[in-house]
Amino acid sequence: MLRLLVLFFGLTAASASLGAETLITFEKDVRPILKAQCFHCHGEDGELKGGLDVRLARSILNGGKSGAAVVPGNALESHLLKLVREGEMPKGKAKLKASQIETIERWIAQGAKTARPEPEKLGAEHAFTDEERAWWAFQSIQKPVKPTVKGSARFNHPIDAFVAAKQEEKALSFSPVADPVTLIRRATFDLTGLPPTPAEVEAFEAAYLRDGHSAMQNLIERLLASPAYGERWGRHWLDIAGYADSDGYTDKDLERKYAYKYRDYVIKAWNSDKPFDAFIREQLAGDEMVPQPHKNLSADAIEKITATGFLRMAADGTGAMNDKIAQNSTIADTIKIISTAFYGMTIGCAQCHDHRYDPITQEDYYRLRAVFEPGFDTKSWRTPAGRLVSLLTDADRAKGAVIEAEAKKLDTARFAKQEEFITEVLEKELAKVDEKDREALRKAYRTVAKDRKPEQVTLLKANPKVNQLSAGSLYLYDSTYKTKHADTLKKMTEEAASVRAKKPREEFLHAFDEQPKKPEAIPATFLFHRGDIEQPKQAVKPGDLTILAGLRQVEVPEKSSALPTTGRRLAFAKSLTDGKHPLLARVLANQVWMRHFGKGLVNSPGDFGQLGERPSHPELLDWLAAEFMESGWSMKQLHRLMMTSQTYQQSSRRESERERIDPDNRLLSRMNVVRLEAETLRDSLLAVSGRLMQKIGGEPVPVTYNEQGQIIIGIDTRDTAGRQTGKLAPMHGLDYRRSIYIQARRSMPLEVFAAFDAPAMTEANCAARPVTTVSPQSLLLMNNLYMREHAQDLAQRVMREAGTDLEEQVKLAWRLCYARSPSLADLDAAVEFVQAQVVHYKAHPTKLEHVNAPAEKSDAAPDLLGLAALCHALMSANEFLYVD
Repeated sequence: MLRLLVLFFGLTAASASLGAETLITFEKDVRPILKAQCFHCHGEDGELKGGLDVRLARSILNGGKSGAAVVPGNALESHLLKLVREGEMPKGKAKLKASQIETIERWIAQGAKTARPEPEKLGAEHAFTDEERAWWAFQSIQKPVKPTVKGSARFNHPIDAFVAAKQEEKALSFSPVADPVTLIRRATFDLTGLPPTPAEVEAFEAAYLRDGHSAMQNLIERLLASPAYGERWGRHWLDIAGYADSDGYTDKDLERKYAYKYRDYVIKAWNSDKPFDAFIREQLAGDEMVPQPHKNLSADAIEKITATGFLRMAADGTGAMNDKIAQNSTIADTIKIISTAFYGMTIGCAQCHDHRYDPITQEDYYRLRAVFEPGFDTKSWRTPAGRLVSLLTDADRAKGAVIEAEAKKLDTARFAKQEEFITEVLEKELAKVDEKDREALRKAYRTVAKDRKPEQVTLLKANPKVNQLSAGSLYLYDSTYKTKHADTLKKMTEEAASVRAKKPREEFLHAFDEQPKKPEAIPATFLFHRGDIEQPKQAVKPGDLTILAGLRQVEVPEKSSALPTTGRRLAFAKSLTDGKHPLLARVLANQVWMRHFGKGLVNSPGDFGQLGERPSHPELLDWLAAEFMESGWSMKQLHRLMMTSQTYQQSSRRESERERIDPDNRLLSRMNVVRLEAETLRDSLLAVSGRLMQKIGGEPVPVTYNEQGQIIIGIDTRDTAGRQTGKLAPMHGLDYRRSIYIQARRSMPLEVFAAFDAPAMTEANCAARPVTTVSPQSLLLMNNLYMREHAQDLAQRVMREAGTDLEEQVKLAWRLCYARSPSLADLDAAVEFVQAQVVHYKAHPTKLEHVNAPAEKSDAAPDLLGLAALCHALMSANEFLYVD
């Protein structure tokens, strides 16, 4: 009793003190909590456990089977509060946070107010509150005016003006401009993913001293024109697209032999600065831009169909186990890729129920799915092998038929010669048999095996020399009769094969190619109850998110009269890129900003919703999005804008006062220090060692297992039983290609990729990579055989280019790795270290090591090994790993 009195008076006192506090309303404060935790059982999809509907404040006041759930102004008597306090609700979930319980308590104590009169009933038009509709990401993009700040003459660049305005609020300012070496290293890594060469650094330093602004502009233009630019930024997009060279889903992880053509399309698009709206339309609906049937394709048609590989990047297990679950998983992952790539929203969370935090209904999810359903067509599902689009033209087929006819003539001649040889050998073998058995044996041999009588089988077994005679065994008789029949037939076979090799090779596209259908045959899309494919409910029509209906048309036509396909994806793609969609340009601008500055303006690039982070500079984000579209959707222009700003070019040096005011550097008063990504790290190691092969595009470089079970770059030489043979297939330098060309097997990531956070695409895609700092990274840098091989290669390059003087060797190694010369202290320490290592290797001779090459027969020179030890240390240091 005493406990109840204390609780009662405590609640009463708390209620009295709330009068002057901010008013808590159902729509703004309480409904989001209930939506996330309680709608599932109390209102959504007709589910009313305990007869209670919590979607409206009025329904809560009316209560359920246990009576009123809330008594306005009386928290003590409110059954709902008691249940959440004691953790009985939400049932089967974690207890609400203390802050959430407090919000509900304060709402009740203030009288359970609503912000406005509630609707009489909940229909589609009342699915969202005004507060949800007012969410920043769903507002139309308006280009803000450049703000005026103190000393505005210093901030002519729009980006700097927006950033400076935010800094001014906290009495912050920009850091000094970084030095020229830092700027060229930063810019070169940003745009090409490779380190600058010593010659490039020297030339830039000289140009920067003459005119820093002009030098920076010229540097950016040179880097944007480099083929390496498309490889670098294409890699970023492949993360977003979920690119892989294998199907995943099952343990078999079947290879995707032609997926690389999409990768090459992406690289080419970035290098040519293809307008990004066109880039998106082609990836979503390139096949619907090409007339049917898709045969005898032009170069432009091939490019557009190749682009649709974007919609085939999701894991797809139907090549190994084609069932409804695998099919549905493929479609669901594709929707996830689309939603994070273009919406920056977690639309996939609405597959089983209305989104718990964002204004996305379950029906919205299936409306979006309906846009793509006709291309997937679960009623007539095509496995990955069945979706390939052939590039063989009718002319190629005709040419191939002529060549095949020529080859068949050679086959006919070989068969005749083969029969001649067999007859010759047969007669020689029959001559050794008793004359009385010869004809019977001859007849038994010439009788087709399945038609032989028992006595014929017995006779042949008694004469094995005749019984085993065949085209494949002729070589056994060549030694007996001093003939060369087997060689003759082999040469004739090779001649026919040589002719067939001239046939045009049939290539394919790994593409999304919707098949034309009559309107009545177009598969319907159904909403699945709780996401269960076995419980389809009502059919839904294609469309965009309902929350956007106040801004734009969200319906997508079910069938285009102008196309043999539905045309849904093309209509959707055009709508998405019409320049008025509130999400797309914001998402893209934020992605580019994140790649340049280490953090996005929205630091959750795949989630612009309630659970994501709010933009640190919302006006700047909108300005960039608007400018991006106005500039013709040019990514290269977006790079120029960002990289010519003072915000980008400032130093990354930390200062205590800045750290105190803005510890996370969200106000950008300095540049963020960024670690090299996994692929950039490997490419840099190859570049500084002089081994990087500069070749654009083509089939992926294969990966395999070595004898120790490690995944390495190389050709698989295991036998048919999967056993190691110890054989090494020559790679001809392909193992030194850029990392974007290494085969992306989901189940077989290279060790360096896995350790340094490269996605293996076991998830649908990767909107932002994590950046971890864990001990396996240091262990890999110290012990990995690839690292030792890179160090050896760098040492050989240094000795080749710097000559025999050790100090000059050290200086060159430093410039190659860090784009600067060593200090006198570093130089002396490095020379001393190498000399000590040389003494060690003279006493302990050692061979050079290789990952995928035959073992060395002789020991390496101690001078080389000593220098390699220093190179290994330089390559493993933070200065190599990080770009400031």
